[in-house]
Amino acid sequence: MDATSQPLLSVRELSVAFRHGGMTTLAVDRISFDIRRGETVALVGESGSGKSVTALSVMKLLPYPAASHPSGAIHFNGQELIGRSENDMRRIRGDDITIIFQEPMTSLNPLHPIEKQIGEILELHRDLKGPAARARIIELLGQVGIPDPESRLSSYPHQLSGGQRQRVMIAMALANEPDLLIADEPTTALDVTVQAQILKLLKDIQTRLGMSMLFITHDLGIVRKVADVVCVMKEGKIVEQGPVEQVFTSPQHPYTRDLLAAEPKGNPAPLNPSGPVVVKTEDLKVWFPIRRGVLRRTVGHIKAVDGVSIEVRKGETLGIVGESGSGKTTLGLAILRLIASNGPIVFMGHALQGLTFKAMRPFRRNMQIVFQDPYGSLSPRMSVADIVEEGLLVQHPDMPEEERERRVIDALRDVGLDPETRFRYPHEFSGGQRQRIAVARAIALEPTFVVLDEPTSALDMLIQAQIVDLLRDLQKRRELTYLFISHDLKVVAALASRLIVMRNGKVVEEGAAAEVFSQPKSPYTRALFAAAFDLEIAPDGVVSQ
Repeated sequence: MDATSQPLLSVRELSVAFRHGGMTTLAVDRISFDIRRGETVALVGESGSGKSVTALSVMKLLPYPAASHPSGAIHFNGQELIGRSENDMRRIRGDDITIIFQEPMTSLNPLHPIEKQIGEILELHRDLKGPAARARIIELLGQVGIPDPESRLSSYPHQLSGGQRQRVMIAMALANEPDLLIADEPTTALDVTVQAQILKLLKDIQTRLGMSMLFITHDLGIVRKVADVVCVMKEGKIVEQGPVEQVFTSPQHPYTRDLLAAEPKGNPAPLNPSGPVVVKTEDLKVWFPIRRGVLRRTVGHIKAVDGVSIEVRKGETLGIVGESGSGKTTLGLAILRLIASNGPIVFMGHALQGLTFKAMRPFRRNMQIVFQDPYGSLSPRMSVADIVEEGLLVQHPDMPEEERERRVIDALRDVGLDPETRFRYPHEFSGGQRQRIAVARAIALEPTFVVLDEPTSALDMLIQAQIVDLLRDLQKRRELTYLFISHDLKVVAALASRLIVMRNGKVVEEGAAAEVFSQPKSPYTRALFAAAFDLEIAPDGVVSQ
């Protein structure tokens, strides 16, 4: 890489302002950075710091004219992008610059199978159709780690796991081999083993094509692996930038030092072997039929959950870990009776299997879920106050309005959001802030049992640590029981008292979390932990640094 060469992308004194009503808010404040050919520049910082707004400015995808640039310039390949026509930008997007968005469910069309969605890009920009396009699509899906890609061509986004949807987005972004790839939290939804595969894939393609990357993430471990230069953002400004090793080994700004020190800490709630059982399943199965042919006959099944038995006692956290598509989320949804399953499910002594929707309703107030995707689970037409209050209106229709408002305010304050923002709408918040809204909605009902499906995946490191502390504190004060689903093993280690490791719908290992983490027995568990913690594992299974 020639450090003296002309930058591929040059951002100078860029500011971004948003108008809301009669007020103007400055989201990005006079930032400058360069990206050279073949170079990776990482933007890091807390949610709402302006990272994604900066990326969207480069692509000219902000909601103009509500958004404006009071100052600055964006030069790509020597051309000024600010002020370019939409027709010009359409030619640049897709061919020269592509983006991987943080939330695939808002980017993938729910009405079309993934073959059609990737095929549209190839047809528009490469004039590839028919068998040639299908072969390229299968190749792309294989490159990003989709197992048996040919069988997934007819799948719709809702039939894929969160990690698989993100991999489809990556395949779409790389389809036309762009000069600049903007990756906005591209590994957020991926387990650690697939994350390593995707990062290696991006680096290999970058080397082969000489592609540049603007990499946005809250995971500093990833920054160290992929980036050449890092820019640390806080409140719309770049407070520190420089070569990665220099910034990591000798950070100058206090905020950078706080970010580097941030990590979920503390110990999980102790095991209570004599506590009452809150949730129990026996040989639980969730099989999805595979239908083919004109008559759509069932030719097989996807065994998403295949004979899983669990027992969760009051006040404890059962951690569920495994790679994307292992059945973690499906298990949680089945326990809550949000999808069909076979096998007994017992909640607080009551058999739930076979109950009608109406019969299930009294149990709903005591069982809640925080979904992985805050974009898809929050209604864009409802204010934050309405979203958090909705469950209270349904489950406690006689509660006085003043009490409902107090519960909403307390819940927002508990998750670190200013209650004064409760009359805003989800699109006015960053991804991490939306996830906190989802947590607030769940705890507002003061449930007994909560399924936490990747609740910290969209949060920066500082907020992650705060949310872990919050969840642990809420659990202690309210004797909450958690089913904690995550691919972030550091977070799981701080919260889970017991652990189940899943692969291909089955449990491959289970036990007290401390024992499983210190001496994993399954080769798959060992590989998972080694990828997450950069550990060495002895032949006898003992873990060491």
